[in-house]
Amino acid sequence: MNQPVSQPDDADLGLLAPVWAGTAVARRTSDRALAQDLLDVERTWLQVCSTAGLVDLGAEGVGGRGDAGGDGADGAGGAGGAAGAGSPWDASAYDLVSIAQRSAGGGNPLIPLLGDLRSALRAAGLDAASRGVHLGATSQDIIDTALMVMAHEVVELLLADLDRALAALATLAERHRDTPCIARSLGQHALPTTFGLRVAQWRAGLLAATHGLRRVGGSLPLQWGGAAGTLAGLELRTAPAGLDAFALSDDLAQRLGLAASLPWHTRRQTVTGLGFALADVVAAAGKIATDIAFATRPEVGELVEPSAPGRGGSSAMPHKRNPVLSIMIRSAALDAPAQVATLLTAAGLADHERPDGAWHAEWPSLRALLRLAGGVTPKLAELCSGLAVDETALRRNLEHSGAAVVTERIMAVVAPLVPATEGRTGKAAVQAAVDESLSGGTDLATALRALVPASALDDAALDDLLQPTRYLGLAPQLTDRLLSQENS
Repeated sequence: MNQPVSQPDDADLGLLAPVWAGTAVARRTSDRALAQDLLDVERTWLQVCSTAGLVDLGAEGVGGRGDAGGDGADGAGGAGGAAGAGSPWDASAYDLVSIAQRSAGGGNPLIPLLGDLRSALRAAGLDAASRGVHLGATSQDIIDTALMVMAHEVVELLLADLDRALAALATLAERHRDTPCIARSLGQHALPTTFGLRVAQWRAGLLAATHGLRRVGGSLPLQWGGAAGTLAGLELRTAPAGLDAFALSDDLAQRLGLAASLPWHTRRQTVTGLGFALADVVAAAGKIATDIAFATRPEVGELVEPSAPGRGGSSAMPHKRNPVLSIMIRSAALDAPAQVATLLTAAGLADHERPDGAWHAEWPSLRALLRLAGGVTPKLAELCSGLAVDETALRRNLEHSGAAVVTERIMAVVAPLVPATEGRTGKAAVQAAVDESLSGGTDLATALRALVPASALDDAALDDLLQPTRYLGLAPQLTDRLLSQENS
C-alpha cells in the first residue's frame, strides 16, 4: 500500500475534477503557484523602484537569488522561479492555509501575504526591502497582474498542445480526404460526405479558437493604477525625484512579459476576453469530442479512442471500453459557459473605481477556465493523434439507408423527367416513390424505373444516380481548401 502523503485538509487536489487534475496547468494554477506569482510581482516592482533610484536598498539589495544590488531584470519567471528555497520571496516559506483564512479580513489574499512578506524580509535582515515593497501599489494591482502572469504562461502551455492537435487533425483529414461516410443532420442520416471533410471542419473550428487564444494571450496587460486607478500614490513619490511614473510601470510590464497598459481596474474586458478565448477553445474541443463519443458507440463503431493502461474500463462491466478522453473533454465544454457567465456578470457589475464583490467573483471562475482549458488541450492532442478510423463501419453506416440518402439528387434529376399525370407533378410522383420504399414497399430503384422512361434515363444512369458514393458534392475539394486556407 502506498504511504500516506501529507496534504492540508482543505487543499483542492482535483478529486472531483479529473479533466484537469494532475496536468501541467493544474500545477501552474495551484494556490502555491498563485502565491509565488504575487510574490514575484512584488519583488519585480521592488527591483524596478530600486533601479530607478526610488527605493534605496543599499548593500542588502532585494534579496533572494544572487541579487546584490536590486537592479536585476530576472522578472517573475513563473511559480517558484524568482527566489531560492528559504528566501522571503519563495512561496514555500509561507503558511498558505493561514493566509487563506486571514484573507477574509481584507477580502483578498494579498493583504495577509504582504504582511507576512514584510515580516520575513525584516527577519532576513532586509529592512530596506521591507519598507520599500509595494510602493505606490494597491492589492488589485498585484493580484490582477499576478493573474495575467499566470494566464500568460498557461496560454503558452495550451498553445503547444493545440498545435499538436491541429497537426494531427490535418494528417487525419488528408488521409481520409476521399473516404465516404454518412453526414448526419438533426441526429438522422442526411447526405453522403467524406470523413476527411468532417475532420477538416473540426480542425477549422479548433484553429479559429487557437488564433483567438494566441491573440489574447500575446497581449495580456499589466494592471497598475494605485488605490483608485489614478497612480496618485506613485506620482507622489516619482514627481519629487523627477521620475516618470508611466515609465516605471512600463518597465515592470516588460520585466514580467506583459503588455504595457493604462489602469483597467473596472474595465474588465481583459478578463472577459481571456475567458471567451479559453471557453472558445474548450467549445471547439467539445464539438470534436461529441462527434467522436457518438462514433465510438458499438452500434456505430466508426471510431476508436487511443488506448492506455487503466483507461476506459468499468468497475462493474469489464467488457466496456468507455471513451474517457471524449467524456472528460465534453465535461469541460459543459462547465466552461457557466464560468464565462460569471465573468460577464462581474464585468457588468464592476462599479465605480473598485468593484465591491464583482472583482472578487472573477478569481475562481478565471482559474476554473484556465484549468478546464489546461485539462482539455493535452487530452485533445492525444485523442486526435491516436484516433482509429474503421472505414468498414463508415461504409456500412453510409449504406444503411440505401439510396434514400441521395433523395436530394434523385428529386433534382428525376422529377423533371417524370411526365405529369392527372395533375400530379413529377416531384409529387418521386416523393410518393420514396415514401413507398421507406415504408417497405417497392424498392426505390424499381419505383423510379416505373416512373421514368428508359429513353430519358437508361439503367446505367439510374444505377449511378442511386449510388451514395457518387454524390459527395465537393467534399474532397472543400477539405483541400479548408486545410490550405487555414495553413496559410
